[in-house]
Amino acid sequence: MDELREQCPWDRKQTFDSLLHLSIEETYELVDAVREKDWSGVEGEIGDLFLHLVFYSKLGTEAGHFDVTSVLNKICDKLVHRHPHIYGDVEANDEETVKQNWEKIKLKEGKKSVLEGVPKSLPALVQAHRLQEKVKGVGFEWDSSEGAFDKLKEEMQELKEEVDQKSDNIEEEFGDLLFSLINYGRYLDINPENALAQTNKKFIRRFTALENLAKFDGKELSEMTLNEMDAYWDQVKAKEKQEVK
Repeated sequence: MDELREQCPWDRKQTFDSLLHLSIEETYELVDAVREKDWSGVEGEIGDLFLHLVFYSKLGTEAGHFDVTSVLNKICDKLVHRHPHIYGDVEANDEETVKQNWEKIKLKEGKKSVLEGVPKSLPALVQAHRLQEKVKGVGFEWDSSEGAFDKLKEEMQELKEEVDQKSDNIEEEFGDLLFSLINYGRYLDINPENALAQTNKKFIRRFTALENLAKFDGKELSEMTLNEMDAYWDQVKAKEKQEVK
């Protein structure tokens, strides 16, 4: 990195701001590789992310803010402080206790809110899940999945009422319903981002197969009825079930 920063015109030009969108892109590329179980790809994408972290550390050194050593020392100190059940005399024999202790320690460190640390720029679906995880750490949680499911049904009914009335609150109620659905998913140990990503992938696979079947029969989707396309869709699903067997 020292050599690139000195000798490469592109690397020499980069700043914290200019690297941000590239770092986000690299993170998503790592996510893609993990979901595809492409371990060679995962290895490469981890390397790309490491490069960005080294780059940020170099920029910090040049500006006199920090260096890679202080970055790593700081995270090590934080991990020791937030794991008193390992490095202290606190007992925590399960994951939930560890999470609750983590949030309590953060508040003692000067955090003004449990919700601090949830990035505002996170995709809304991921952000909703993280917000719910955060408040769960301090006990703001339904006693059981039944409570969460009842809330989900309540929000569904409220949305229907707003739709029937053609009110201006439909979007807000739809958001409330999504938030409740994500919350219920946590009780089922479902990560909403992963679940939706799998469904998107399945939809892409099936619709692409539908397009291929129609093309093979010499048909254009734009000239087909919904019932005709639905018949192809059913063929694709039936074929998938046969392949599973």
